[in-house]
Amino acid sequence: MGFKTNIKLSVFSILILFVIPTLISAECTCNEEDEDRNIAEALRYKIVALASILVASAIGVCIPVLGKLIPALSPEKDIFFIIKAFAAGVILSTGFIHVLPDAFENLTSPCLKEHPWGDFPFTGFVAMCTAMGSLMIDTYATAYFQNQYSKKTPTQVENHTDVEKDAEHEGHVHVHTHASHGHAHGHVSADPSSEHLRHRVISQVLELGIIVHSVIIGISLGASESPKTIRPLVGALTFHQFFEGMGLGSCITQANFKNLSIIVMGLFFALTTPIGIGIGIGISSVYDENSPTALIVEGIFNAASAGILIYMALVDLLAADFMNPRMQKSGTLRLGCNISLLLGAGAMSLIAKWA
Repeated sequence: MGFKTNIKLSVFSILILFVIPTLISAECTCNEEDEDRNIAEALRYKIVALASILVASAIGVCIPVLGKLIPALSPEKDIFFIIKAFAAGVILSTGFIHVLPDAFENLTSPCLKEHPWGDFPFTGFVAMCTAMGSLMIDTYATAYFQNQYSKKTPTQVENHTDVEKDAEHEGHVHVHTHASHGHAHGHVSADPSSEHLRHRVISQVLELGIIVHSVIIGISLGASESPKTIRPLVGALTFHQFFEGMGLGSCITQANFKNLSIIVMGLFFALTTPIGIGIGIGISSVYDENSPTALIVEGIFNAASAGILIYMALVDLLAADFMNPRMQKSGTLRLGCNISLLLGAGAMSLIAKWA
C-alpha cells in the first residue's frame, strides 16, 4: 500500500504547487510600496536560499533514516526518542509560532473587506477543522489499512493468536502482556497491521501538512524583491527545514517503508520549498502579497497547515512517545526527552525573531 499511497500524496502535492500560485497571482488593491526593492540583489539571495534550503532539508530528513545503517540512530535506541522529541518540539513550534500567526495576520488584514472577514475568526475555525480532519483521516486510514492487511494475510493473524495462547499455557504470560501494551516490544512492532501501518499514516499526513506551508513559504520568499526581507529568511528557513526534516524523517523511519517510498517522500519534502521559491521568482512580476486573493488563499492554507502540524505534533508524535511504557519506566529517558522537547520548541521559537 505504501507506494500507491505515496503516488496519491505526490499527485495532491503537485496540484497544491500549481493551484496556489495561480490563485494568488492577483492584482493589488491594497498596495504598499517597498522602499528596499533591488531585483538583482534579491535574486542572488533567492538562489542562495534555494540551494541552502535544499541541502538542509535533504540532510535533515536523511539523519533519522540513516538509523537503518547506523545502529546508534536505530528506533530501538533511547537516543532516537530524544531526537524525535526535539523534532516534535520544532514541528509544534512551527505550527503555533510561525504558521498560525501568519494565518491570523493574513485573514485579519485591513486589505480585506470587513464583511465577512471581520465578522468571524476564520483562522481559528479553519485550524480547528483541519485538526479534527487530521484525526478523522488518521482513524479511518489506519482502520482501512488494518482491514486490508487482515483480509490479505488471515493465516499470519491466526498464527500470532496461536503463538500467544501457547505462550500463556507454557507460563510465559508476561510476553503477551508486555507486547499488548508496548510500542517497541514483542510482536506488535513486527506486525505491519498495527504499529507500522499507524506510522505510515502518520508520516503521510504529516508530510502533507508540511508541504502545504512549505509551498507558501517558498512562494513568499521567491516573490519578494527586497534583500532586506530575504536576507534573514535564508538562515532562518534553512534551520527551519533542517529540523522539520528530522521530525518527518523520524516518522518515515518508524513506518518501515520500502526504499523507493522513502526516497519519494524524502525528495518531495526536500524539493517542495525550493520549487516554491522557483514559482515565486517566476510570478514575482504579477504577485502581490497584499492583494485580497493572495491574503485569503495564504491565510486559509496557513491555518489549515497549522491545524495539521499542531495535531500531529501533540497527538501522533509527543503523546504516543511520552506515554510509551519504555519512557514511563525510565526516569533518565523522560528527563532527556522533556529537555529535548523544550530545546526544540525554544530553538524554533527563537528563529521567529528573523523569520
